[in-house]
Amino acid sequence: NGVSAFISIMRGCDNMCSFCVVPFTRGRERSRDPFSILAEAKDLFDRGYKEVCLLGQNVDSYSWKNPETNININFADLLSMVAETDQSLRVRFSTSHPKDITDQVLHAIKKHDNICNYIHLPIQSGNSEVLERMNRTYDRAWYMERIKAIWSIIPDCAISTDIITGFCGETEAQHKDTLSIMEYVKYDLAYMFKYSERPGTLAEKKYADDIPEQVKSKRLNEIIEKQQKHSEHRNKKHLNEVFLVLIEGVSKRSKEHLFGRNDQNKIVIFPKGKHKRGEYVNILVNRCTSATLFGDVVYN
Repeated sequence: NGVSAFISIMRGCDNMCSFCVVPFTRGRERSRDPFSILAEAKDLFDRGYKEVCLLGQNVDSYSWKNPETNININFADLLSMVAETDQSLRVRFSTSHPKDITDQVLHAIKKHDNICNYIHLPIQSGNSEVLERMNRTYDRAWYMERIKAIWSIIPDCAISTDIITGFCGETEAQHKDTLSIMEYVKYDLAYMFKYSERPGTLAEKKYADDIPEQVKSKRLNEIIEKQQKHSEHRNKKHLNEVFLVLIEGVSKRSKEHLFGRNDQNKIVIFPKGKHKRGEYVNILVNRCTSATLFGDVVYN
């Protein structure tokens, strides 16, 4: 869109989640040379882009060893290097994996004002037995510890997630564990799905897709209903707050309004005035829905 750009920092995935086909289609993880990533970020900034998003199936496992010095660059190092390209370049990343996100990454976010206070941390299920069948390589307690670390180091960090309901063998009690961890975290946003078997995956080979479709749909509706309440709860906390918003374009519903995102990745809509795409504006939030913040420009 001329404002935000994606930078791929790695290819492939080594995690072998039982429901996922990515490792079979994209191969093993390969991390890009960090200097080529920095050059791309600088080039984008010089061309007028105001934001970059570092992309990888699991960015936290990024690892590159300099063949000349044998010094290893991890994701926290890379994140800081990109942020230091220019203080006015906003930096996002996606996606994190609960087993790999480190306190070093969290401290890098805290240290640099231009790294967005937003982490997408997929839970998939709130039950440890289901997570084991999914081959997620962490359990409920580990995930909750990572959430506590985020809250401790970056108190105003927004957290989103992915949830799959109706995975192979999921009981009603295990479904309720997912609902309870949602209640614990109160995610700002969630991408929610009912399990759909993918040919060639480990789950297809090892487990029966044995949850009736109507049960999957019922559980998904319960998850969606809870998440809508949590999203609205989180957004209401932002009423009367001022956010720095990067303008991305004209609102779909009104040509007289613009939209952009704050550093928590929340959509903010406000009157157009004389502002244009690519500008930063301070917005005082005065109302909200579960999906969107609304406000007015605040002039210093």
